[in-house]
This record gives sequence, C-alpha cells and structure tokens, in this order.
Amino acid sequence: MVAVAMMTAVSAQAQSNGYDTKHEVAISYGIDSNSQIIDAFESLGVAIVGAKYENERFFGPLSAEYFYHVKNWLGVGGIIAYGQCKEDVYLNGKKDDEMKNSYFTLMLASKFDWLRKSHFGMYSKLAIGATLRSEKYDDESNSELHVNWQLSLVGIEAGGPTFRGFVELGTGEQGILLAGVRYKF
Repeated sequence: MVAVAMMTAVSAQAQSNGYDTKHEVAISYGIDSNSQIIDAFESLGVAIVGAKYENERFFGPLSAEYFYHVKNWLGVGGIIAYGQCKEDVYLNGKKDDEMKNSYFTLMLASKFDWLRKSHFGMYSKLAIGATLRSEKYDDESNSELHVNWQLSLVGIEAGGPTFRGFVELGTGEQGILLAGVRYKF
C-alpha cells in the first residue's frame, strides 16, 4: 500500500508540473527580425542618392515574454523585444559618421499549445503590437512608432516539466528563427 501511495503521489506531482501550469516566462534571441529586414531595404534606397552604408552590426532581437494559460491549450500574454543596428555611413567615398537605430517593441500575444506533454511540447504563437524606432545620426535623433508583429508557425520545446529550451520558426519582430529558455509555474 505504501508503494501504491508513493506512485500515486509521484504521478499527481508530474501531472501538475507538466500539464496544469498556468504561468510561463521566457527569454529568447532571434535572427532576421522585421526591423533588421527593413534596415536592409532602407540601405538599398539610400544608395540611390549617393550614401553608402557599410559594416552593419545588428544585435537582437532579445525578447522576454509572459503567458497566462486560460486553458491548457491557450495562453495569453505579452512580449517585449529589443534590437539595435549600427552602420558606418559613407558620403562621397569618405566615412561621415555612424548611424545607430534602436528598436523597442511591445506586443500582445497568444500561444496555442497543440501538443503539451510533461517533457515536450509543440505550439504556434501570434503577437501584434508596436515598435518605437529611435535613430541617431550626426548628433541628431529621430523617433517613430510603427505596427509590428510576430507569427511563429512552429515552436518546439523540450526539457523538464517546468524548465525547457525552445526553438521557433516564423516571421516577425522576434525573428525568423529564435531560440531560448522557458520556465513554467
């Protein structure tokens, strides 16, 4: 009877850790975000007027997210992301200055868990919000706000019942490909 009671307690604990968690927080790093792609197209457009950008250095997007599970398969929450691009600007063949763009993004999000096991999961994610782009060049600064999104078609997470690593494939401000860690409680 003691063995049966112990197995029942371990089984109940595994289920509550793996399936019934309500909260999750995550941090991730992505590549090829919307902001990075827009910067690349802007560089092409500026080349038409004689300016040239070189030595592009892009950091991010670095993201943090929170989801509250209203159902086992549906989480609602938010995402914050930060990215930065630095480029050397050349005018008439000479280096003029460095341009620095910073991107601060805040999005409302939904996460759809279509496979949720205690050590493995698969999901999709949709988020929409706004990005504040701050540009600094030649001792001048300019800021603008625009709509942004993240659509992760496939996300795969694996690890323990509460702490997992994940990768996502999609498009948006968190990137085309992103990876990170998630904690569920």
